[in-house]
Amino acid sequence: MTIAGVLLDLAGVVYQGGKLLPGAREAIERLRAAGLPIRFITNTTRSPKKIILADLKTLGLEISDDELFTPAQAARAWLTAHGCAASLLVHPALESEFTGLPHADQRAVVVGDAGEAFSYDRLNRVFRELIAGAPLLALAKNRTFKDHDGELSLDAGAFVKALEFATGHKAIVLGKPSPDFFGAALAGMSCMHDQAVMVGDDAEADVAGALSAGLASALLVRSGKYRAGDEERYEPRPTRTVADLSAAADWICAHRTQDHGTRIPLF
Repeated sequence: MTIAGVLLDLAGVVYQGGKLLPGAREAIERLRAAGLPIRFITNTTRSPKKIILADLKTLGLEISDDELFTPAQAARAWLTAHGCAASLLVHPALESEFTGLPHADQRAVVVGDAGEAFSYDRLNRVFRELIAGAPLLALAKNRTFKDHDGELSLDAGAFVKALEFATGHKAIVLGKPSPDFFGAALAGMSCMHDQAVMVGDDAEADVAGALSAGLASALLVRSGKYRAGDEERYEPRPTRTVADLSAAADWICAHRTQDHGTRIPLF
């Protein structure tokens, strides 16, 4: 196996609750020093890309615009390619990501983690647009996220599922675990799927999603939203489960070049 590129989740892997996780900065520096290109792919849909970049800079981690991939970015590309305007059910802070799109008669419903902006009226409004023929775009379908109080909170997935159930229409998922989302990040660093490794705290969207998309390896960290037993809940299972990003960087550097015939231990 040759590792030629690394995909990193952000929340729960690099930072949590407004602070970098211990050893995260040093781990990223180690991967860069090893000559490995990195892309940061996040399903966070409460903040626009520029705010995420600014927040990371405040924490002492500078990454460039082209190193960060977000579901809103993927949604804009989809809307442009399909000539659709956006009917938004997203967090108010994210609405700025959809300004400046060309006017179009056809509309697509875009659902993200709207937080307290979720309401029956707003859900019913987009429900009516969906049954009238609008496509349903899910920025992500995550079940939960680790909130600022350290507890798990309900993510957008339950609301997307409710709209799918009520309308009978399947959502087009634009963030993880969409193979296209992983593929766009890899294309940005000219890395083949079978030479890439993903590191995430979500066994379903990050890890199983990456492996199903054809990535060579996916590491699950025991930080962020991880709960005991997550590594056995979804298929495909993680290539390895490690303590944190620092341990993931150790594994990546140790396995950067390895014969295909050599078995890599799972745990």
